[in-house]
Amino acid sequence: MSELRANATPPAEDRSAPLVDAFARHVTYLRLSVTDRCDLRCTYCMPEKMQFLPRSEVLSLDELHHLALGFIDRGIRRIRLTGGEPLVRRDMMDLVRALGRRLGDGLDELTLTTNGTQLAEHAAALADAGVKRVNVSLDTLDSALFARLTRRDRLKRVLEGIAAARDAGLKVKLNTVALKGLNEVELPDLIGWAHGEGHEITLIEVMPLGEVDGDRMDHYLPLSAVRDRLEARWTLRPSTYRTGGPARYFDIAETGGRLGLITPLTQNFCEGCNRIRVTTTGQLYPCLGGGEQVDLRAALRSDDPEDGLNSALNHAMRIKPARHAFRIDAHGQTPAQPRHMSMTGG
Repeated sequence: MSELRANATPPAEDRSAPLVDAFARHVTYLRLSVTDRCDLRCTYCMPEKMQFLPRSEVLSLDELHHLALGFIDRGIRRIRLTGGEPLVRRDMMDLVRALGRRLGDGLDELTLTTNGTQLAEHAAALADAGVKRVNVSLDTLDSALFARLTRRDRLKRVLEGIAAARDAGLKVKLNTVALKGLNEVELPDLIGWAHGEGHEITLIEVMPLGEVDGDRMDHYLPLSAVRDRLEARWTLRPSTYRTGGPARYFDIAETGGRLGLITPLTQNFCEGCNRIRVTTTGQLYPCLGGGEQVDLRAALRSDDPEDGLNSALNHAMRIKPARHAFRIDAHGQTPAQPRHMSMTGG
């Protein structure tokens, strides 16, 4: 793409140099999307009649593997596989096993984010491949509300998947989008259930990514208000625990569990950002909430993939912004990035 310098070849010493952006932030965490497809249709994520990418535009398994190895060579220590729903891709486990062989050899952690519908089938294999933890999206324990939010009646399968992950020895962290007028009242009970099952849970403010059916602002719930309500019920103590992600953590004395809060709209969390995202088509987004991008697919398919990839990664570090562009404007609206979360990778 035009942003890349087609004739730029990084000096040899740059080809294994750590990824450091213009603000001296070391980038060590890659979220790599393996598919934009999903077997749910969450209302805040995509429209019911979502148009998924033609398979010809999606990176092959070999390309995804080559890309991941290139990132590891440049100092990426943690990889999270995302989608869409990553486990709906048929060759997904081949990639997990291949990357799992790099654990302890340049790679410290391999995880994935999933909606849980396919997790019961794959939990044991994930653990065998070296995965220690999975993030599972779960917004409610109410089957009717689950069906309304996801447009699919699959809560039972998700809960079975979570149980199978725990039985396989995987740590489970639940990700819950806080939605005004929908799961708002249920959030304390969901947190209590998660902690009772031995799981961590993180609440997330709805993010303006892609056009959906309806207006996200109808259900936007600032986590500052949620925290006030939780503190009226429980004792929340700020935790020193950090994962390198955007969440800020609290220990809840009464449940003995940990709660994370991700606040893209009410509290910026970019000062320590160590993350980049790559879509299933090979587009690198240095920031989830920004429009900057670099075409890694073109680099991979060039005459010199190694030099092309390293040049692209160097460029990505130069254009990574200081902070994301998520915001609420004067009219209470949240201008959306044109791409959907399922296209970008969660």
